[in-house]
Amino acid sequence: AELAVAFGRKIGLSEDRLEGLRIGAWIHDVGKIGVPTEILSKPGHLDETEIALIRRHAEIGYEIVKSIDFGWPVDKILYQHHERWDGSGYPQGLMGEDIALEARIVAVADVIESMGTDRPYRPKIPWQRVIDEITGGRGTRYDAQVVDAAMSVLDGGAASFGFNTK
Repeated sequence: AELAVAFGRKIGLSEDRLEGLRIGAWIHDVGKIGVPTEILSKPGHLDETEIALIRRHAEIGYEIVKSIDFGWPVDKILYQHHERWDGSGYPQGLMGEDIALEARIVAVADVIESMGTDRPYRPKIPWQRVIDEITGGRGTRYDAQVVDAAMSVLDGGAASFGFNTK
């Protein structure tokens, strides 16, 4: 959530909109409550069925929050944070500006956080590979505006978010 808000602030979102982004980023993975724990914490590679179950978390999260009036597009953040600028994401295959800006921001923050931290199935990815993923996907997988904001925020400041850049 801290990363997403920093990126949103760099883009120029209002304080009100940043609050909605913060809430959405905090709970963006709430749908994982519907995924068996043994899959979420499984060391090693996941099979196709397990991956499909994990991918359902975006839809499950949306179903959990869709009737709640947050005053911000929190439901879209949950539903769309795995969509990709070029349409290669899931669950709807949305592309470009059809994806809510807040979801595009959370998408980049989520990739950075998930790659840059240890997971049950793998250690954190070296920082340069994290950066290469984001910059390499600029304008294809990820919104160029969001990538530029992320790089501006992280340039020299990644350690303040707890990332070891060495």
